[in-house]
Amino acid sequence: MFTNPEQFASATKALFEFQLETFNTLTNKAVQGVEQVVALNMATAKSGVEDTLATGKEISQAKDPKAALDLAQAKVQTGVAGSAAYNQQLADIIKDIQTEFTAAADAHMAEAKSNLSALIYDVTKNVRPGSENAVSIVKTAIDNAFNGYEQVTKATRQAVQVLESQIAKAAEQVNQAPAKATKAKK
Repeated sequence: MFTNPEQFASATKALFEFQLETFNTLTNKAVQGVEQVVALNMATAKSGVEDTLATGKEISQAKDPKAALDLAQAKVQTGVAGSAAYNQQLADIIKDIQTEFTAAADAHMAEAKSNLSALIYDVTKNVRPGSENAVSIVKTAIDNAFNGYEQVTKATRQAVQVLESQIAKAAEQVNQAPAKATKAKK
């Protein structure tokens, strides 16, 4: 067992710092993913505005209403293709985020388990007879710290899953909008 309270405090501090490092790493991965999605959305919005202006100009220069209508319909098809490309890029970003997040979480989990095993070994290797209660208290404290780490990891994974589902819903709505517009025109 620890020979003095400073050893226990140091070990507990190291485990807590490791938890903070893990949380920071996972949060950074999530923020990077959000940045990528925002960049994609900005590029898509800019492209959409430019395409709309160009389409408006082309339609206004059409020689007759039928030509204008044909041009508008062709642009709707182009929009559907653009929407599919957007959804593919979004799916790729989400897949990359999930892969990086899972890898980081798994690596930190493996390291945490290793550190926890070493800490428990240090706590129990020199136990004096009659110190079983103290060892039990220390093991419980260590287990609680590790459970806290697992909860942070689980909560962050759930947050990523919620983000993925919200993005998928938005992408589905984007895909359905041109189809509904085409049906409404007919």
